[in-house]
Amino acid sequence: MEKIRPGATIRVYEKVKEGEKTRTSMFEGIVIARKHGSEAGATFTVRRVSQGVGMEKVFPIHSPFIDKVEIVRTSKVRRAKLYYLRRESEKETRRKLKKELIEAEAVESQESASAKVSADKPAKEAKEETKE
Repeated sequence: MEKIRPGATIRVYEKVKEGEKTRTSMFEGIVIARKHGSEAGATFTVRRVSQGVGMEKVFPIHSPFIDKVEIVRTSKVRRAKLYYLRRESEKETRRKLKKELIEAEAVESQESASAKVSADKPAKEAKEETKE
């Protein structure tokens, strides 16, 4: 468990008890914090973004419910706690929402323009019929 460091992308296989049955659940994300060294109460925090929503889980290192931990990738970081990643994902979410809003407004303006053109056609046809 010593290789679990901030910046590492890991998969945590956790035993989950549902009623009488036990299943294994996987949680993959970036380690943003490790606390209390290697003592009995040591923990590590894993963060992932799923469908635009940030999720964090705190796992005790010596928990009997952790089946295994796979280290997918390690990254060199300059901080012990990577809490700034929370703000980064907020910025990214705001950027995506703004982009979607602009696209929706563009589509709406195109639809209103096409509706206006189609609304003008019957009026023109009616005028042509009265002329004849």
